[in-house]
Order: sequence, then structure tokens, then C-alpha cells
Amino acid sequence: MIALRPKWEVADVIRRYGPAFLKSSGSRLSFSQQRALRELALCRTAALGGHIEECSGCGHRVISYNSCRNRHCPKCQGSRRATWLEQQMDQLLPVEYHHVVFTLPAAVTEVVYQNQKLGYTLLFRAASETLKQIAADPKHLGAEIGVTAVLHTWGQTLAFHPHLHCLATGGGLTPEGRWVSTKPGFFLPVRVLARVFCGKFLAELTRAFESGELRFFGDLAGLAAPSAFAAWRAQQAREAWCVYSKPPVQGPDVVLKYLARYVDRVAISNQRLVSLEAGHVTFRYKDYRQSGRQRQKTITLPAEEFLRRFLMHVLPPGFQKVRSYGLLANRSREEKLARCRAELAVPQENKTCDPEMAASDAVPCPACGQTAWKQIEWTPCPSLPKRLRLPIPFWDTS
Repeated sequence: MIALRPKWEVADVIRRYGPAFLKSSGSRLSFSQQRALRELALCRTAALGGHIEECSGCGHRVISYNSCRNRHCPKCQGSRRATWLEQQMDQLLPVEYHHVVFTLPAAVTEVVYQNQKLGYTLLFRAASETLKQIAADPKHLGAEIGVTAVLHTWGQTLAFHPHLHCLATGGGLTPEGRWVSTKPGFFLPVRVLARVFCGKFLAELTRAFESGELRFFGDLAGLAAPSAFAAWRAQQAREAWCVYSKPPVQGPDVVLKYLARYVDRVAISNQRLVSLEAGHVTFRYKDYRQSGRQRQKTITLPAEEFLRRFLMHVLPPGFQKVRSYGLLANRSREEKLARCRAELAVPQENKTCDPEMAASDAVPCPACGQTAWKQIEWTPCPSLPKRLRLPIPFWDTS
């Protein structure tokens, strides 16, 4: 079955309303945000070159333009997902996997927004150390677990909402090298996780403040004073910090599909866009406070506000949004996973990714339904400067 192309895409919003947005807000955009605008607008257009494919069955020809490969592009995540799935197959263990979500209070989120690279790093550090510390406590599990953490920075309406999705093994290795499992259906107490997470994050934030790494602007400028920051920190320590643990995920196929949903996700998919007219963008979102059909809703934003919200989620250059800890840490992963498999009596073998799980680039021929395509001609990508000062406006793809 061929997936229908969405009527509207984020790239359409950029091409149509990018000039006005840059005129009003361009000076406030980082280079990464400007680059994302440019590359998403050019994605899969003649400006990036492409190739002609021919169906070997009926001779039908299709022009395929190259993708931009920007990690914030809604159209460039399928192949990344397939590659990531292949890389993760050898790391799976035949145990329960638990999904834990770490979120921040609204006031802390405001500080993180003004210090994104530092704030995201502290979020990873506090969450991972919390999981490792509580799991290693003999009162809970007494073992080292494996954790894969994925950063998301958005809510359903594109509001700034940084949170961390963590998939953790339902068990781990004790200091003696034995495997111990968590209780079926239960991971670690979320109230304990929340308290420890709060303490660790605020402690890290305080160290950053004392070392001069934190910056405050606008309404938060007053927090630059030590006394004001101390009072603010004490207030945040009294707030309810949320750590949510979802039901366990079982089976290697289910685990990989589950993880991939979070790894390759961007702020909004093209499929959620409903309309683009009169300078406004309408898109679907889920209201998790409702249930059933009432959960599905739509929201309409001015196009420039839509672009502003979308660009809030462009990550700092080179920032790693997926990280592994404990048994899955890169430095000792192979050795520790081998020990886990020995304890679990799992045969050592190389797994291959299920073709149905991977995003395939093989699209059936629209004329005859076959997939036997062959490339017959290639068009090189024009020489384009990397900066935004192009000979033509970057939203013009003709």
C-alpha cells in the first residue's frame, strides 16, 4: 500500500511565509535555525539535484529529487530510522523494557530555554544518574541497568516542553556479575525517582550558576543575582517534579519499534498539517486531558508563529539527542552485554533487522505495482553556498 503524500508540508509554510518571517525575526535566529529553514525549503526539489528511476516491468519513469538530510526535516527520517534499527538489533536482551519519562517544572523550563545546550546536557545527566543510582541501591534492585535516553523538546502544540524518554532494561548485573530481574510489570518507584531527579538537576544547575555558565535574559534577568537565584532554587525544590513510568515493553520487535518512534521523531510531522491559507496554519494535535474522540483536536496559528514555534526545537549544532548509559554505554557495552547474555543463557548470534520494521526506500511502481526500479539518469546538485546568502531566495525552488 502506497502512503498518500500529505497535501501540505512544513516546507510549504517555509517557502510561502519564510520571507516575512525572516524580515521580522531573522536577526533573532541562530545559524542552525537559519540553516534548518533553508535546507527544509530545498528538500526534495530540483535545487538539490536528483535522479530518474525506471520501472523494469512497465518502463514507467519517475523523477526523485535528493533530500536535505537535516535532522529536523519531517521528510528525512525514514532512512535514519532504518539505519538506527539495524545498529540496535545486537543490543537487545530477552527481558522486559520499561519506558520512563522525565519532565521539568514550568519555571525550570524557562531557564532551560535560555540555556538550551547546557540545560539539555543537565537533563540527560540528572536523569541518567538518577536511574543508575536508584537501580544500584540494594533496597530496590542492586544492579547496573542499561538505559537509552532520547531528548524531545516539544509538546503537541509545538510549545517548548523539554523531556527525556528513557527505555531501561528490566534488570541488570549485580557487582558480582549476576543477572537480577525487576519484579514483573514493575520497574523502580517513581516517587523516589522524582525526588532524586529534582535534587540532582537543581544541584547541577546551581554548580552551573556558580561557575558563570548560566545566562538570564528578559523576564528572568533578575535571577542573575545570587540571592534571587537561591530563592528561586528553593521554590523549585518544593515543586512537584514529574517522573512517569509507562507499562513494560516486551519482545525485541516491539522494543525496537517502540524506541524508533521516539528516536526519529521531529517537532511535527507533515501528516498533522490540515490547511495553509490566509496566512494561518492549521494542524492536528492530541489533548491528553481528554479521552476518546475528544482527544483529537486542531489548532490554528499565524504562519509566522508556527515557524517560530517550530524553530524553537532546532537543537544546538552537534548536540547528541540519543544517549546510552549503564550496560549500554559505548565504552564497555560489548563486554557487559556478553556477560548479560551468558547469565540469561542467550546464544551469541548476529541478528538482522526485520524488513517490515525498517523504513524501506523501495516504493511500488504507481503504474504496475512492482518494485523493480532501476536508476537510469542522475542530475548533479548545483553548487550552492552553505550560508543563506544565495543568488535566489532560498524558498524559491524553481
